[in-house]
Amino acid sequence: MLSECAAATKNSKMLGVIVVGIGIAGRIRIRDLLNPLPNSAKEKLKLIGFVSRRTLGNIELLKQIMLEEALRSDEIHAAIISLENQFHEEYVRKFLDAGKHVCVEYPMALSVAAARELWDLADSKGKILHVEHIELLSAEYKQLKQQVSGKELMEGTLHFTGGPLDRQRTGFPAFSGVSRLSWLVDLFGELTFKSATLKEQQKQQYWKLTTLFHAKNSRPLIWIEERGPGLKRKKRINFQFKSDTLDHIPEVPNSHVGLFMQDLNLFAQKLAGQTLTEPSEKNRILHCLGLADEIRAFCEQIP
Repeated sequence: MLSECAAATKNSKMLGVIVVGIGIAGRIRIRDLLNPLPNSAKEKLKLIGFVSRRTLGNIELLKQIMLEEALRSDEIHAAIISLENQFHEEYVRKFLDAGKHVCVEYPMALSVAAARELWDLADSKGKILHVEHIELLSAEYKQLKQQVSGKELMEGTLHFTGGPLDRQRTGFPAFSGVSRLSWLVDLFGELTFKSATLKEQQKQQYWKLTTLFHAKNSRPLIWIEERGPGLKRKKRINFQFKSDTLDHIPEVPNSHVGLFMQDLNLFAQKLAGQTLTEPSEKNRILHCLGLADEIRAFCEQIP
């Protein structure tokens, strides 16, 4: 699967990259690609241009490229998908079908069935499919994981708040919030879904999803995603262990290397054949999307 990329790297061949979607994340991707870390795998990535559904002209002296041209181009070897969640599956599929490697923001798709199809497609094409998860790279999360490691969970809660989202673009709350779900799975292992409630006030652009899981040994673990006007972006935790309790996320200095830059370097390392997508990474992503599917089905069947 990595032979093409590894050979290209050994021959010092640059790999052409396109950024698809010019929102906040897409512009950060462009910035980081134009300013790679010295002596990193990312130095082998050459930013060719960008794709947008809007007519924008040039950005940072980069040309806007039409989608069909990008799919056909032999100069473009990889695409970074930074679109709204509802378009992830469609565009990942287009670029994989065209023989391009793909880096996509989470969630990679809005169903676990679609995600499995995309992994299978990537494997059949011999291409890298990398799913970005910047929240697992944050300094605060890494410190939290160290504090949790080796402890026996009795019960816990993770409560996230943030501003309103457009459900049509971001998907059901369990999918738009899958990065927090990834925290819980990465910290405590595979979870069993038990129940969920979704309270929603559409006119007020407010919703609150409360989900109960069982972790190892049937320990209860509650995940809350709450979105609405005026709600500050914040995570609150209360993890009770047999030995002690963690009731706040550690405050640690941010890394001097930005989260998107770290993630981009991981993608570049995979393209260079320096690292692989570990089975545990793929299993975590699919497990989280499977849980999100269960939550959505449970909530949507309740009148």
